[in-house]
Amino acid sequence: MAGLFFYPLTNNSKARKDVYSVRVLFIIGIIILCLLLLFLLLLFMKITVKIRYYHAKDNDDLSVEIKILFGLIRIKKKFPLIKVDDNSPSLVVKEETKVKVGEDGPEQRGNKKTNQFTGEDLLNTFSNTKELIQHVVGFHRIIRYILSKVRIKDIEWSSIIGLGDAAHTGAISGAVWAVKGAIIGIISNYMKMQNMPHIHIYPQFQRNTSETLFKCMIRFRLGHAMIAGIKIVKYWKGGMPHFKTNNEAPAIQK
Repeated sequence: MAGLFFYPLTNNSKARKDVYSVRVLFIIGIIILCLLLLFLLLLFMKITVKIRYYHAKDNDDLSVEIKILFGLIRIKKKFPLIKVDDNSPSLVVKEETKVKVGEDGPEQRGNKKTNQFTGEDLLNTFSNTKELIQHVVGFHRIIRYILSKVRIKDIEWSSIIGLGDAAHTGAISGAVWAVKGAIIGIISNYMKMQNMPHIHIYPQFQRNTSETLFKCMIRFRLGHAMIAGIKIVKYWKGGMPHFKTNNEAPAIQK
C-alpha cells in the first residue's frame, strides 16, 4: 500500500523536474540565439564616416561624423581650430564631441578640450607604427585587406590658390593638380571608389590666397574590421611591443 501511495508523488516530482529542465534549456537556447543574432548584426553592420576639412589662410576646421546602427547613433567630433602655437614649437588642436541617438533624439554635447602636440609626439607616433609593423607578419597585407573592403564616395576637393603673380600661380596650380591626381590614384588603388571625385582648382592671379575644402564619405562593415583585428592577433610575433607615450600638455576641458 505504501508503495502505491508514494508512486504518483514520485511521478509528479519527476514531471516537475522535467518541465523545469525543459524551461532552463529553452531559456539557454533563447540566450544563445540572441547572442548569435547580435554577433551577426555586428558582423554585417555598416559604419559610415563623413569627413570634412576646410582650410583658409591660417584657419583650419576638421569634422568627422560617424554613423552606426543604420544611423540611429551618430558621433560627431569637431576640431574647430588647428594652429601652431606662438610660444612653443607645437600644434594646438581644439576638440569638441557631440553624440546623437535616434533621428529626433537630443544632441548631447561632450567636453571641449584643447591639446598641444609637439614634434616629439609625431616622432613617437612614427616609432610606434614601426614597432607595430615589426610585430605583425604581413602587416601590409592586412592593411590592404581592410582597405579593399572600404567604399569611398562623394569626394569633393576644391582649392583656391593665388600668389599675386600669374607665372608663379600657374606653376603652383599645376603642381597641386599633379599632387591631387596622385593622391586620388592611390585612394582608388587601395579602396573601392563608388563614383567619380570632383576636383577643382581656382587660380587667383591678382591676390595672395590659400583655401581648400575636402569632403568624402567612407563606409565599411564592422565584420571586416573584426577580421583584420583577428589577423593581427594571429600573426603577432615577438612578444609585447614597446610603445612610446606622447608627452602631451594636459588637456584643458571646458
